[in-house]
Amino acid sequence: MTREALERQQIWIYLLLLVLGIFIGTFAPAGGATLDILLSPLLAILLYSMFVQIPFIHIRKSMGNAIFMTALLLVNFVIVPLVVGLLILLFPQPTPVLIGICLVLLTPCIDYVIVFTGLGRGNEQLMLAATPLLLIVQLILLPFYLRLFVGTSAAKIMQAGPFISTFIMLILIPLLLAIITQLWAKRRPTGSRWQQLTAWLPVPMMGLVLLVITASQIHRVYEDMEIVIGVLPIYVLFALLMPVIASLVARIFRLDLGAGRALIFSSSTRNSLVVLPLALALPPSWALTAAAVIVTQTMIELIAELIYIRVVPSLLMRSQTAEKERLPAGN
Repeated sequence: MTREALERQQIWIYLLLLVLGIFIGTFAPAGGATLDILLSPLLAILLYSMFVQIPFIHIRKSMGNAIFMTALLLVNFVIVPLVVGLLILLFPQPTPVLIGICLVLLTPCIDYVIVFTGLGRGNEQLMLAATPLLLIVQLILLPFYLRLFVGTSAAKIMQAGPFISTFIMLILIPLLLAIITQLWAKRRPTGSRWQQLTAWLPVPMMGLVLLVITASQIHRVYEDMEIVIGVLPIYVLFALLMPVIASLVARIFRLDLGAGRALIFSSSTRNSLVVLPLALALPPSWALTAAAVIVTQTMIELIAELIYIRVVPSLLMRSQTAEKERLPAGN
């Protein structure tokens, strides 16, 4: 099988492993839970394999794309909170559930969103360049949003530690290793061969990440099924609304196709892997409920992402000509 053939079958591979993860977590919950320790290493390898394929010579130019960065901040930190505020008004929730919803929906993803952006033919260079900005802004604004939507006491649970450690382990270290690999590939044939080999990794590694997330976390969903059913409308509506809203913002800002698709993926992909430790740090009576709420969003989001990588390129930001498919990052 060629790498191109593997990539063409990626959605079926992801669905298969997603179902397998649910099966393992349902019928062998103890074994599924032990897989949790693999999640961070697998995610780091996945991001490294994606970063190696990105021409970092263009990253500096991407960081200078002020129009995209403005649209990104507007969508994630103005429009998303407005949408979340509307949804929790329509579907009121008890405080522990509300904290979980706010923690996960008000924090844009800074890790695997880069992978899904690339799979959805968006500009992953822009998304990578934006991760430090997204991290800093959500650290600053999350206590404010928690105070606004939940109350003053909820804001006190916000700690910078999980965010910063995740950024270092899952973004900074894989990024530095990817840059070293690219420099090695330019100077040595062995490095070039290694870089070509890593191009095979994103699809199987993404599949393994999906399997591990579902197998290790599905038990939380089962344990709080009544609560899960109550939050499903919020998550489903969020997953449906944000791509459409972000595509409209992309048109208003006249973003090119790659940037527009990156905006859609960023607006729809949340920081569940990072905020889960925050939920578990809550008082015991709230922690498991908030965690179950966050894991439920992860499950909905993973299914939505598999749809997005098909729908976003073909419908929401459809290319008119092949030449428009990938414009320079600074445009």
